[in-house]
Amino acid sequence: MHRTKIMLSFLMLLVVSSCIKSFVPEIRSADKQKYVVVGQVLMGSGLQTVSVSMTSHIDDPQYLPVTGCSVKILDDKGNIFSLNEMNIGNYLTWIDPVFLTPGASFKVEVVTPLGEKINSDYDLLTECPEVDSIYFARKDIPGNNPGQITRGIQFYIELNGTASDSRNYRWEAIETWEYHADYPLEWYFDGTTHHVSPPDYSRNVCWSTTLVQNIFTLSTDNLVVNKYNMFPLHYVSNRTSRLMYGYSLLINQYALSKEAYIYWDQLRLNSSQEGGLYTKQPLPIHGNMHNLTHPEEDVLGYFGATSMKSKRIFIRNVPGLLLDFSTGCSLYRPPFGPESPDEYPIYLVKDGNGNTIYHISEECVNCLLLGGTNVKPDFWPN
Repeated sequence: MHRTKIMLSFLMLLVVSSCIKSFVPEIRSADKQKYVVVGQVLMGSGLQTVSVSMTSHIDDPQYLPVTGCSVKILDDKGNIFSLNEMNIGNYLTWIDPVFLTPGASFKVEVVTPLGEKINSDYDLLTECPEVDSIYFARKDIPGNNPGQITRGIQFYIELNGTASDSRNYRWEAIETWEYHADYPLEWYFDGTTHHVSPPDYSRNVCWSTTLVQNIFTLSTDNLVVNKYNMFPLHYVSNRTSRLMYGYSLLINQYALSKEAYIYWDQLRLNSSQEGGLYTKQPLPIHGNMHNLTHPEEDVLGYFGATSMKSKRIFIRNVPGLLLDFSTGCSLYRPPFGPESPDEYPIYLVKDGNGNTIYHISEECVNCLLLGGTNVKPDFWPN
């Protein structure tokens, strides 16, 4: 027990800055606030997470975490795992992998600071097959107007679950790409013109990572074999810098219970019309959460048990795809006259002859302003 507490304390310190991201639900003005409970037991990861929040007003959408809850995860063998609140509204615990075996079922119990008891149904843990293969193909998509074409690449995944009992799947796509600022930092003006020599390239190369907003689900219940070829994932067009210098795609493949699949597939159908899963939490979709204190009140979200397998691919120089995008770097000739100190520093660049000086926006010399990092990911190839 002492060793478990030490391990839990250590892990909580590691994840203090990386708590799970919860849905930010929007509701109609006439609707009462509802609890949102989101979490899972993940086979292969000892650290388990649950978030508790409230829905927000449709006119002011925001994440409203609920602090001070008592949260427990229970399995169908009578084991109880208490969670500790790490960040506000985010609760974590360590479950030894010995308890996380296919065929076990798990549920969550939450007691709010107001004494309301919220429970989920049990969810069955099934074993996930290895990710078979991920690949892409060149694909052009006709636009709405005659002659309009979007050029890009379509990603696909192959599923081979013949050695698994699971028949229900969800995929999560996480993309990372390298991008560059247009210029190094060489000239700038803050009342005096400065020349940085040699030019500073420290913020010239960055990497950005984001979760693809689409939801990808598949059930093979109605197929003769537990396999599927060329399941389509997301599409990347040539009108983005993503494919310019290097692109990586990480696919997380989840095995789901039938109930979890139905929930995620409903989210997929709803979010495809609403602009993405993380845009809003659709109210008509009910998960497996129940308010035992006030049964008439809905609780949003889902608590599931799942296993996951992952695979990553890298792409450089897509054959036959000409990229056509703008970096957003602004370059212009300033009017004559004194500059306002409120605009300092003003970044400068000379023309090809080294004579005419142009003003450039800071984004032109600082790739960090576009939301990425200039620290190369550990998995990035040399």
